[in-house]
Amino acid sequence: MSKRYQGNIISDSPVEPSGPFQDSTASGVWSLAEAETYTRGGLWPTAGNAAPTGLFAGGSGPTNVIEKIIITSTGNATDFGDLTVARQSCGACSSSTRGVFGGGFATTIRNVMDYVTISTAGNAIDFGDFANATTSLASCSSSTRGLFAGGGRDSGNTNNIVYITIATTGNTTTFGNLTVTTTQPAGCSSSTRGVIGGGGGPINVIGYVTIATTGNATDFGDLTVARNGLAACSSSTRGVFGGGSDSASDNVIDYITIATTGNATDFGDLTSPRVFLAACSSSTRGVFGGGNGTNIIEYVTIDSTGNAVDFGDLTVARSALAACSDSHGGLAA
Repeated sequence: MSKRYQGNIISDSPVEPSGPFQDSTASGVWSLAEAETYTRGGLWPTAGNAAPTGLFAGGSGPTNVIEKIIITSTGNATDFGDLTVARQSCGACSSSTRGVFGGGFATTIRNVMDYVTISTAGNAIDFGDFANATTSLASCSSSTRGLFAGGGRDSGNTNNIVYITIATTGNTTTFGNLTVTTTQPAGCSSSTRGVIGGGGGPINVIGYVTIATTGNATDFGDLTVARNGLAACSSSTRGVFGGGSDSASDNVIDYITIATTGNATDFGDLTSPRVFLAACSSSTRGVFGGGNGTNIIEYVTIDSTGNAVDFGDLTVARSALAACSDSHGGLAA
């Protein structure tokens, strides 16, 4: 054991800081100079700097489970709370403080929306209603507005896009229409643009909207493989689509540059083929969870390419779940 202070009054074995977040650790006794060095390097635990958090909610069963991960680390998910209604195939969008879960199926197609405060574990609270009960839909968001697009209704599949103001509870408002009528697509976003890709058929269509306005989607390009039941996440510049089913290529990951238009490019592969999975992200890392009734969680570094890497396990194995985070690409300044 080292003696690091005059008079050998204090003995310690300091451990490198585990990160810059308020719940990171820097065990041992440190001098002010040492702490300053780590702080300047962005590595010292700092009060008020919460670690990027992802939530996975609902899913086959149906279940009301909401669970939490810290996106910048690895490890198993932990219990967060419960949805107001157990359901599968809902959508999820989020700001830096609030996650909203909308629609889904539980014996009937639901018009339910509920929300949580991401930094505080607990059960969801009623947010409002969809104008039309919808399941198997895509979602994306900026820091202020959440969009839900496509999906299935009792009357059949839809191309409708609706929106909410995430900070204010209330019912959905009409936004516009997708370029195609579809169910089981996936969505991601930058701070200005929402992108929706894939869906039932399966199809390879990608469309986009400007989140702060209203109006119909515009053609963006095509996925590398037509598929439905896929998941998507994003940094501020790049969207990543993973999994889904075309009966052959459901371990595919491909990516787009959100600010441009054009066809997706191969990114890599999931650790195993899966459909009806969910994804969330920080500004740098995308995390895919569940699908095919598994508890698998895996991650990619969004601004690189390569195969997904094991992250940990969900608390409940399931498919048709939804995910959101407090640090995704749509929240960039």
